[in-house]
Amino acid sequence: MSIADNIETIRRDLPASVKLMAVSKYVSVDLMREAYAVGIRDFGESKIQEAQTKQQKLADLPDICWHLIGHLQGNKVRKALQIFDWIHSVDSLKLVQQIDRVAAELATSPNICLQVKILPDPNKFGWTIPELLADLPEIDTCQHLKVRGLMAIPPLGLNIAQTQQFFERVRDLSQQISQQNRSNLQISELSMGMSGDYLPAVAAGATIIRLGSIIFGDRYKL
Repeated sequence: MSIADNIETIRRDLPASVKLMAVSKYVSVDLMREAYAVGIRDFGESKIQEAQTKQQKLADLPDICWHLIGHLQGNKVRKALQIFDWIHSVDSLKLVQQIDRVAAELATSPNICLQVKILPDPNKFGWTIPELLADLPEIDTCQHLKVRGLMAIPPLGLNIAQTQQFFERVRDLSQQISQQNRSNLQISELSMGMSGDYLPAVAAGATIIRLGSIIFGDRYKL
């Protein structure tokens, strides 16, 4: 099946409220153009240098929205804020505060998601639920960024029911935060669900799904 066919098949299962992000890391700009041609405007990258190169090659497509979905190191915050519209992988209070400081210097206001670790997972970054709830007052004082939602990736090895429960706990956490009515936290987005688990994520309330292989198949190449 073509990229266009893959995207059409995926969209049949999606409510209009769910944003489809194409995870384009390791994907050539030619394949990204194929996705763009059938309406994809949100692309997710995990490495700053790769994203920069692609942005230069796709400069004729100015309405692309660029999302950083990979781990962000502190020494790369400035460059990330210069090239990405969204950062989904903000995983610590220290990183939030650094983004806030740099955003003030750059006179920008980035959209960010807070990465949470609902279940123990040594392979994932992010806050545990108690850690995030404890840090919310400090996060709320940051004036130069837009905290838009939560991002989560389930651990490997969960069955379908466990995966569904995982995503539901992320949704419940977002609702718990929203009920606190903090002035600078607009937790309306749930960035969760990838190629192998986006349907239970959508069922649990995902608003942004991050799909790579199910769109581009095994043709990952630069």
